[in-house]
Amino acid sequence: MVNFCAVYGCSNRSNREKDRSYFRLPAIITRPNDEKQALSKERRATWLARIRRDDLSSNPSDFVRVCSDHFISGKPSSIYDKDNPDWAPSQKLGYDCNKVKESSQERYNRAQERVEKRRRSEGAIALMELSKAAMEETMDAGVTVEELNCKACQTDITSEYFTELIQNEETLKKENAALKEQLKQNSLSQDSFEEDNDKVLFYTGLPNWTLVLCIFNFVKDLLQSKGVLSPFQKFLVTMIRLRLNLSGRDLGYRFGGISDSTVSRTFLHVVDVLYQRLKPLIIWPNRDVLRKTLPMDFRKYCPNCVVIIDCFEIFLDRPLNPLARAQTFSSYKHHNTVKYLIGITPQGTVSFISEGWGGRVSDKHLTENSGLLDHLTPGDVILADRGFDIQESVGLFCSTIKIPAFTKGKKQLSGIEVEQTRRIANVRIHVERVIGNIRKKYSILGATQPIDFVTVRNGDVTTLDKIVTICCALVNICDSVVPFE
Repeated sequence: MVNFCAVYGCSNRSNREKDRSYFRLPAIITRPNDEKQALSKERRATWLARIRRDDLSSNPSDFVRVCSDHFISGKPSSIYDKDNPDWAPSQKLGYDCNKVKESSQERYNRAQERVEKRRRSEGAIALMELSKAAMEETMDAGVTVEELNCKACQTDITSEYFTELIQNEETLKKENAALKEQLKQNSLSQDSFEEDNDKVLFYTGLPNWTLVLCIFNFVKDLLQSKGVLSPFQKFLVTMIRLRLNLSGRDLGYRFGGISDSTVSRTFLHVVDVLYQRLKPLIIWPNRDVLRKTLPMDFRKYCPNCVVIIDCFEIFLDRPLNPLARAQTFSSYKHHNTVKYLIGITPQGTVSFISEGWGGRVSDKHLTENSGLLDHLTPGDVILADRGFDIQESVGLFCSTIKIPAFTKGKKQLSGIEVEQTRRIANVRIHVERVIGNIRKKYSILGATQPIDFVTVRNGDVTTLDKIVTICCALVNICDSVVPFE
């Protein structure tokens, strides 16, 4: 809802001046507290008198707002702080009479300092009186003046007491500083991650702080700076949730007690930003580039291989719609799932990731309709499992797919088939290692996803598709699990 400032002549509104705050007209407190109830009535009357709107004097609406431009400090003071100039709006009210000047804030601050000094002075006097009373009790107990003035008792009791207080205060200050430094090291601030690669790896899955800072600098211009969290904290909340799959409440406690809804909004916003910026990291490389850096295993067994494909599934909450429930049920996992087709290069980087399909779809149908075949050029070789029986579709692009030999209807495989199957399995296993690495690095892919994540929110890409793409892109900038030698 758009908030408008009720002050005459002020045109501020929340959907346009987003850097301002808007405060509700004070309500009259009806709880059994006579002092607070009287203050609330007086304060509401003062606000209405300062605003000077005839249409608000009789029956003001609950939607009346006053923006922060009309307060010296930018916000109203506490209801009990009646002497504060910001107890009611006082600035830029559209008229000159009864305008509270900003110097009154300085006078108020000086008055508060005098009250604090007087309180400290009264405390010191009370301590001295206690010391004097203790001395008189000692005299009444039969201790003579000579005994008090002996060499062992020549120290002034009051001075010694205050000296001890000062020493205790200094000790407490040092302990407080040490605790703050320890808290800083244990917190999730930006400074605590610098030069601590173990902490970076645990919370983000990335190997070092330099890489984290590089990605953050790449996306921070699209992160909103307003709100209780800084841009780096928003980025970190998203990375931690991708990495550890912590709940919104847990993350809220870790970042200063923010609400679950704030964590959710922040996560969805940063996921949109990361998807937009990191999606280009998943790229189908040129064949010549692949051959120059081809690992030794592929040079031996499959020198023309351009991609290794496989499918993986992510668990999904059971949909209420019967049709959606049937389309997402996987007979292999015995659960509602979302299926993705992934393609990796021989070097171990993700070169293709499809959009999410219902778990019921077959590997063959998913491959033929995902757009992967459009990247093939004549002479390319694809490695896949037995479920990808797509020789005819791949042949239309003058390419070849190599899959293990089928054993159905055969008593025994021939020697050539056994050797070919062994060679294919020896290099095809890398795609499963990459999938396992992605799931291990980012635990969110191993959890059951809510239905909201597979509904289109912005554009034509679901939140889960964005999360999977981000995780694959982040794995691409880490060290490969496929050895070169």
